[in-house]
Amino acid sequence: MDVKERIAAELIAARDRSLGLTVETLEDSELTSQISPLMSPLVWDLAHIGNYEEQWLLRAAAGAQAMRPEIDGIYDAFEHPRAERPSLPLLTPAESRAYITAVRDKVLDSLEKAPLTGPLTDGGFVYNMVIQHEHQHDETMLATHQLRTGGPALLDPPPVGTSGSGTAGGARTETEVLVEAGPFVMGTSDDPWAYDNERPGHTVDVPAFYIDTTPVSNAAYVAFMETGGYRDPRWWHPDGWEWRSASGKEAPGFWSREGGQWMRRRLGRAEPVPMDEPVQHVCWYEADAYARWAGRRLPTEAEWEKAASWDPVAGRKRRLPWGDSGEHANLGQRMLRPAPVGSYPEGASAYGVRQLLGDVWEWTATGFDGYPGFRSYPYKEYSEVFFGGDYKVLKGGSWATHPLSGRPTFRNWDFPIRRQIFAGFRCARAA
Repeated sequence: MDVKERIAAELIAARDRSLGLTVETLEDSELTSQISPLMSPLVWDLAHIGNYEEQWLLRAAAGAQAMRPEIDGIYDAFEHPRAERPSLPLLTPAESRAYITAVRDKVLDSLEKAPLTGPLTDGGFVYNMVIQHEHQHDETMLATHQLRTGGPALLDPPPVGTSGSGTAGGARTETEVLVEAGPFVMGTSDDPWAYDNERPGHTVDVPAFYIDTTPVSNAAYVAFMETGGYRDPRWWHPDGWEWRSASGKEAPGFWSREGGQWMRRRLGRAEPVPMDEPVQHVCWYEADAYARWAGRRLPTEAEWEKAASWDPVAGRKRRLPWGDSGEHANLGQRMLRPAPVGSYPEGASAYGVRQLLGDVWEWTATGFDGYPGFRSYPYKEYSEVFFGGDYKVLKGGSWATHPLSGRPTFRNWDFPIRRQIFAGFRCARAA
């Protein structure tokens, strides 16, 4: 398959996923309503995907005339916060589908004639950017589905193997490995799929540290809860304790106690909390408090990336052990939930650390900022406007993250109070 055939196939696959999460699954009333002020109406996400594609692949890359310039402001993510988007004159679900279909038809036509040369299109860069953008919005749509309290539940896909079974543990089932001190190359300068915030590749000298071989499990997190972790300010960052006290939270998001058993709501259904899965829907403050309670800390972004990608024997970055299509990781809605801790042994890093990609996004101790030599490209609003430390970096992707973004250099970021995202964590400590 040549580059253009791959681009076309990836564009089509992303669109199938988007339609399956919106107009092919929900009634119009559910698509146009706002489930939470934290999220856009799903119909906004759908048309925004098409508008972004039109601006970058038709106008910028192909030099085409604007199709619907009057809606650019409506679907500009920086012009209108999510809370106010329901009040905008949004396209209806039918209009949104017709618009994104018309855009896609023109994109595929223009792709046949595109030279794939020049800064934007060389190596397919701008197409890769748009494909990943759609998949990222698909994950945002899944977070909106998770917040829904009515309507149909999303159906679990047929079971697939996890290349190894997990272990249902007690308070501390996670083991740890030593990552020896030394330099490694963080980020990338040559990955055609990488965003500006992943660039440039640069050498970082990391002191020796220990890191958990698996994410923290629900069972381990329950032990923190049952020993009063949410009621003891010793474990909490001052801002975290203020958040916990004001919010009254005493369990991960979507959990409830019923008849002596922990239950969770997952994509439209209620079910017992599986104790052998990685904990998810915890914010950075909760992850940080657990780590302190356990006598540990969250890994830095550099520690996490070194543990995921560096081969200490070869002295270079290792080829992705989880497979080019993510077959050795729980990515891309393979399951609508994390896999049990200890799954996918074939996807372990060179240090023997498992489940670094997929299952849950992992909070790190690092604030989001640019790397030395950072250059904003192709627009400041993707990364640069978020620099400064208010956001914490998350690594690794979740079960909802598409394999195209499943790379150890990928950087996600969010406010430390966010819990609707599919985030968990693992712990580390100094050697």
